[in-house]
Amino acid sequence: MTGKASSSQPIVGMSGSGALSHVYIQYPPLRCSVPGSKGLYYDDGNKLLLAPTSDQVFSWKIAPFAPLVAPTSDSISEGPVLSIRYSLDANFCAIQRSNQEIQFWNRETGKTFSQRCGSELESILGFFWTDCPTCDVVFWNITTAGLDLFSCNSELKSLKLVETKRLNVSWYAYTHESRLLLLASGMQCKSFTGFQLSSAGIIRLPRFEMAMAKSEANSKPVLAAEDVHIVTVYGRIYCLQVDRIAMLLHSYRFYRDAVVQQGSLPIYSSKIAVSVVDNVLLVHQVDAKVVILYDIFADSRAPISAPLPLLLRGFPRANSSSSRSSSKDTESSEANDIGDHEAVIYGDDWTFLVPDLICDVAKGFLWKIHLDLEAISASSSEVPSVLEFLQRRKLEANKAKQLCLALARNVIFERRPVSMVARAIDVLVTSYSHSIKTGSYLKGMKSEKTSPSGMPNVNSPGIVADESTGRVDTLGKSIKHESASGVDNEFFDRSSDSEEIVSFEPQKTNSSDLHRLGGKVGRESFMGAEVQPSSLQYQLLGPGNSPLNGSVTEQQESQVTSAAISPDEMYSFVFAPVEEEMAGDPSYLVAIIVEFLRSASLEKIRVHPNLYVLIIQLLARNEHYAELGLFVINKIIEPSKEVALQLLESGRQNFPTRKLGLDMLRQLSLHHDYVLLLVQDGYYLEALRYARKNKVNSVRPALFLEAAFASKDSQHLAAVLRFFLDFIPGFRNTSDHNSYCRILSEMNTSIAA
Repeated sequence: MTGKASSSQPIVGMSGSGALSHVYIQYPPLRCSVPGSKGLYYDDGNKLLLAPTSDQVFSWKIAPFAPLVAPTSDSISEGPVLSIRYSLDANFCAIQRSNQEIQFWNRETGKTFSQRCGSELESILGFFWTDCPTCDVVFWNITTAGLDLFSCNSELKSLKLVETKRLNVSWYAYTHESRLLLLASGMQCKSFTGFQLSSAGIIRLPRFEMAMAKSEANSKPVLAAEDVHIVTVYGRIYCLQVDRIAMLLHSYRFYRDAVVQQGSLPIYSSKIAVSVVDNVLLVHQVDAKVVILYDIFADSRAPISAPLPLLLRGFPRANSSSSRSSSKDTESSEANDIGDHEAVIYGDDWTFLVPDLICDVAKGFLWKIHLDLEAISASSSEVPSVLEFLQRRKLEANKAKQLCLALARNVIFERRPVSMVARAIDVLVTSYSHSIKTGSYLKGMKSEKTSPSGMPNVNSPGIVADESTGRVDTLGKSIKHESASGVDNEFFDRSSDSEEIVSFEPQKTNSSDLHRLGGKVGRESFMGAEVQPSSLQYQLLGPGNSPLNGSVTEQQESQVTSAAISPDEMYSFVFAPVEEEMAGDPSYLVAIIVEFLRSASLEKIRVHPNLYVLIIQLLARNEHYAELGLFVINKIIEPSKEVALQLLESGRQNFPTRKLGLDMLRQLSLHHDYVLLLVQDGYYLEALRYARKNKVNSVRPALFLEAAFASKDSQHLAAVLRFFLDFIPGFRNTSDHNSYCRILSEMNTSIAA
């Protein structure tokens, strides 16, 4: 495990009143200590934490992270353990016994055999399993002389040497998440040869050198393994290199024919660790005891917010209460036993695991790193930037959505400049349009539950096809809007015309089994022609200048959620509540709604009809009828039944407005409603002519007869009766005919008298 943080630290970062942080670890940790353990080992291929003893190996599944998960165990033969990993199909286990020997064990048959180095002068630096298509299970033997690629038969009686790549190797860096292997060589260990391995094939990257500043004229610093970090952010693979002399964190991107340094970030500590949480890059300044957050999707290399410490939250206080139950006493006693050790932040025995875990090797604790989205959103006054950040969050999509809704309401309540609010609205509308085109909004709605604030589910619209979206990254997110979001900036400057290189992460076939994490690995074609249905988040290959992309990460294996906000939600949880609270001149709110309509129109998104109704209510309330008429005539207010009815309601005091409502009903061919309104207004004869012309037979004759009777004009009543006798077969035999014939006779008798 790499990325070890050193130096003893005092007890800092404890949760409590006044504590401020954007990143935290949550108590309790996953406890992985067992009696007689020979250490903790991370199997990133299967996402297992392993603790071998003299005759057993205990395994904890860490994806999804569950602090109370129980371990499983396998019996192993006695001997030293330098490293241990299960095969991706979990049928085999490999244990490095020495610098020259690795022992293999078949879990089903219990048979074992050993593989040794070809030469006594070689030593094994490490090994890992891959899912390359050369054979069902591939084993890489990384030695000081290079790489040995082996395959094994189904019974694992022996290994077959498939290929040898001879290189002078000082150390290596590899993550299963990225499938990227970097081999360091040279006097300063700054020359690298890279390979990307996946079920799509093996790609050898061009040899390159990392930048290192010189400290003195005759001094050449040596690059250490802990100074190189491979991370996957937004589905893209980055290599981050610590330059201790220049105090910079260099970033590299990989192409088929080039490896390009694409920017540098300042660091403030000689000891650096790197994590990735929900695609946010966390740079731990170990000496300074703070974390700096970067969202490299944004158009700036500036941090998201000021450096702040890492907090431990939820830690039980032994003296927080004078009386406790027996269960509370047990918890308090346990906290007293290990509390001092758990409270140490960035301790000597901390090891950072890709992408978002921290292992305290000495104490046997495993922590998961979390982002505090609420604290991050509250730390900046640049609302559009904060909304962009929140819209890109996936792990806590519902919380991000609630924060976005609250921010949108607040900027309107505070009557911020219309231009600033318009930019914030553009962010939300563009994000929603983007999520619809990529399908992530629909997936999010399937798994979204009612929020604590009572937000109901809103019926999601259908997926809108977008033929122009040619590339989709491993998050299922189109890269169509990269320029608008600031991706194509200096930090991501693309100076190579090489083809895009892609790695795939096959689906685990049985996630309920601790070890059956790999299953039968399906093979996708190298150019993405055969992708398993489970691999929905993959990257389409295409010509042009495209970067190396990472595999599907842990959070993507679960149900994808989206923080995108639909137009229905904008109406229900932003505009409607704001309208209820705001008083006075409605011009400001109308201007904001118009900006929302403009943005939605650009993205070709339909808005909630009640939003147009709200505009009519606001304008009519202050008797801005002329402006309202222009809104309708110029199609700023889209025609709908709801809008027409509101125009009729608001036009009770203004005939031109009411006429706009009547005209809209006819425009929408809502003949039934139009006829009813004519009758209600007393124009029943006109309504009869309109009903005859447009063949409206859904209005009850009694409504016309009642209106004619109310006019006290016997001739009108007679005309209405004659109309229905002529055009409705069988009307003569109805109760309405008999009743109103009698009424007409009485009216004529009264007139004659």
